[in-house]
Amino acid sequence: MEKLGNKEPRGVALLPILIFLVVYLGSGIYYEYINPPEGGMGFYVMSVVVAFMISLTVAFCQNRALSFNEKITVCAKGIGDDNITIMLFIFLMAGAFSGIASEAGGAASTANMLLNIIPANFAIPGLFIIACLISMAMGTSCGTITVLTPIAMNVAMSASLNLPFCVATIVGGAMFGDNLSFISDTTIAATKTQGVEMKAKFRENLKIAVPAAIVTLIVIAAVCMKGGAAELEHFDFNTLQAIPYFIVLIAAICGINVFIVLGCGTILFAIVGLITGSLTVSTAFSSMGAGTSGMFETMIVTILVASMGALMKEYGGFEFILKVITKMFKSRKGGELGVGILTSVMDVATANNTVAIVMAGPIAKEVSERYEIRPERTASLLDIFSCVWQGIIPYGAQLLIASGLAGIGSITIIPFLFYPFVLLIMILLNIAFSKSVKKQ
Repeated sequence: MEKLGNKEPRGVALLPILIFLVVYLGSGIYYEYINPPEGGMGFYVMSVVVAFMISLTVAFCQNRALSFNEKITVCAKGIGDDNITIMLFIFLMAGAFSGIASEAGGAASTANMLLNIIPANFAIPGLFIIACLISMAMGTSCGTITVLTPIAMNVAMSASLNLPFCVATIVGGAMFGDNLSFISDTTIAATKTQGVEMKAKFRENLKIAVPAAIVTLIVIAAVCMKGGAAELEHFDFNTLQAIPYFIVLIAAICGINVFIVLGCGTILFAIVGLITGSLTVSTAFSSMGAGTSGMFETMIVTILVASMGALMKEYGGFEFILKVITKMFKSRKGGELGVGILTSVMDVATANNTVAIVMAGPIAKEVSERYEIRPERTASLLDIFSCVWQGIIPYGAQLLIASGLAGIGSITIIPFLFYPFVLLIMILLNIAFSKSVKKQ
């Protein structure tokens, strides 16, 4: 059998992700629509952690050529990846920040202040624009979602708006900024694997992402208008409690590292909470602890996904994907679509857009060379397609954080994720009607 890369291509190596989809989505559909539990939500019956544990068990049972200890080593290398470690730390800091911000009253005061400034019909479109700018400055969709979701929650409650719709608007804006940011991990991974400058990839992304954002903004505004104008009264707020949020937003716009932004934001909310009396020393620490505890499931999922992805790669699952792509597509446009499918499968399988790009990058580079695709174009395709699916999959970090903070199911957010779906349509149209521009 032909070998691609360092591993022999094996389709059976992708079995764990298939098992996950059958177990998790199948269970959710069954208990949500066929045999719903009394007083419960169908998609909460099967824990995403349990579903991934089952899938990881299947992965461990595969490939007897490797011993159990060797498989553990493979998993350890996957978990120890720099991007995974950074993500885990962001989860912890995001939990502490959201916990103390909520307890200090910052989220409510900031939301009420914005509601008093933003016209009622433009509240949600305004949040979308803010999310786009903040994510682009911070370079992380997770950090943006953490900062803005509490505000979206309070806007939804104060204005009697649909909570999943409001949260989905934040997620969409966060994915837009993450896709274009110069300091985003996905941008760094996409450009490094293809050997191009960030500004070259940025120009490629810009002509696809901006039209998608404009269309999304129009759709969001139309939905808000269709629902009727919210009769917003004057909402009480404490200016001092809102100040830390604005400092955090300004710091994010200035491009300060997400760890510094979240860390300083947490300290500021602690100080303001103590000054205004909304916090005591004990409640400040307990709220941070509660916030980080709320992120534990997300962190466990990240570890399990990293382990499973590492095993699938070791078994030759990703090389099998390359073999399929090269057999299916013969033209340049077919090659571009192949890169998109490759990245999509990687992201759905790993639930981490940066890891998906890192895994797909070397294979995509080989595909682009074979089909004479410009490297900046390939980098853009990697970033955009990973952005699309990372913003849609219900078990990805973005939707898990958003749903965890909002206290809703990640599935309920998906129907309102206008930006990722519009972006998918835009990139497919771009591939279909793009001119034949070969690499120099």
